[in-house]
Amino acid sequence: MAEEIPWKTLSEAYAFIGNSLLKPMTQTPTVGLDPAFWEGFPTFDEGIAEAVAGCLRYAEAAAERAEAGGDEAQRCAVEFTRLFVGPPKPAAAPWETMHRGQDVTVGFGQPTFEMRQLLREAGLEVKNENNQYEDHMGIELLLLSTLCARQDAEPDAEGARKIAEFIDAHPLAWVGKLHARVAEEAPEGYFAALLALEEVLLRWHRAQLG
Repeated sequence: MAEEIPWKTLSEAYAFIGNSLLKPMTQTPTVGLDPAFWEGFPTFDEGIAEAVAGCLRYAEAAAERAEAGGDEAQRCAVEFTRLFVGPPKPAAAPWETMHRGQDVTVGFGQPTFEMRQLLREAGLEVKNENNQYEDHMGIELLLLSTLCARQDAEPDAEGARKIAEFIDAHPLAWVGKLHARVAEEAPEGYFAALLALEEVLLRWHRAQLG
């Protein structure tokens, strides 16, 4: 039942993943490289636990490299740039429009308009210092985080229904494609593990909503 869903915990998890997809780790907290962070990360079922374990393994390996003198935040920032920024273009486009059809090369499409409207309805504004389209996966997760936080503060069946619809129509509809692309480009990287976690977390959350 919706009232049993850990809305606050989900809000925090989506915010963490969303922010991680929007800026390189050199511009954000580096908690994702701390094994203790993943050891305390909530797991609601076996699939999520397995995905968290994958993130933990990356963090443990990163800690070993750091002890040997490696700059792990910079390593992740380089991976982020290659995957999601370019040049010449992102290896794994982080915008929903690019995953809605075959051979889409223009990053501004119907999902962008849909997300712009949903953000407006939620009273949110994209500050867009990075010139991101509104259908960026990070922005979709931050909207979902906000909706979960509001649901935690004021539980509402209609709000839960809208969250289920949003998950189906947006992040869950294409996270598998984005994850597959990232895993192809950087199978042992930080973001393959992070997107694996996002995918199973969204699927678990949607199943709880019925």
